[in-house]
Amino acid sequence: MNPFDLSHKVAIVTGGNGGIGLGIARGLIQAGANVAVAGRSREKTKTAVAELGELRKGSAIGVDVDVTKEGQVGDMVEHAVARFGRLDILVNNAGIGIRKRPEEYSLEEFERVVSTNLTAVFLGCRAAYPELKRAGGGKIVNIGSMASLFGHPFATPYAGSKGGVVQMTKSLAIAWAVDNIQVNSILPGWIETDMTNAARGYMPDLYDRVLARTPAGRWGRPDDLAGTAVYLASRASDFVTGVSIPIDGGYAVQMP
Repeated sequence: MNPFDLSHKVAIVTGGNGGIGLGIARGLIQAGANVAVAGRSREKTKTAVAELGELRKGSAIGVDVDVTKEGQVGDMVEHAVARFGRLDILVNNAGIGIRKRPEEYSLEEFERVVSTNLTAVFLGCRAAYPELKRAGGGKIVNIGSMASLFGHPFATPYAGSKGGVVQMTKSLAIAWAVDNIQVNSILPGWIETDMTNAARGYMPDLYDRVLARTPAGRWGRPDDLAGTAVYLASRASDFVTGVSIPIDGGYAVQMP
């Protein structure tokens, strides 16, 4: 039996209607899973579901959700279970960034980033837990960031929230191991997405600086994360929990 096979498994991917989330959703569907694509933009979600449906008809549904709203997160899980009958995998991918020097953030801006990037991960995990336990176990994949490892002068709340994701991943992994739920995180490096394109507009030399430090010699693409996500969502990783895996083309291991 293929340990990476996700046939008959059901996943939720928050922020799955674009960028890294959509790349992961594609990988999960190609491995056999059915996926609930959860996002705030109904139009983006509709487009993503149509694209994913071309990989396998009926394999994806869309769910409208603001992941910072407790009730909506609960409804998201209920909707996925009502449609597909169970829940086996949760990918907490939704996130935002606001780029400023630390002294320039308002409290509202700081709290908005932390609420989306950290508190929402907790809400998603807590809402999914009963269904994962009912299924006899499951997988949670939290999307952190290389900002969990490095500081950034223009992303203080982002770095703090993503560092929190790594520590919360470890704590949940310990707490839920008894329920056969593995909790891990992925730390994307510099991936070509709408968010990083905005960062490149803010820092014109960013593209070349990243290339110079990345042994792979290129920026990452959303699909570069799909294989690791499938691994962490599958039986192949049943004895792996509480870890954070960089997907960065070697960026973190090369001296400046």
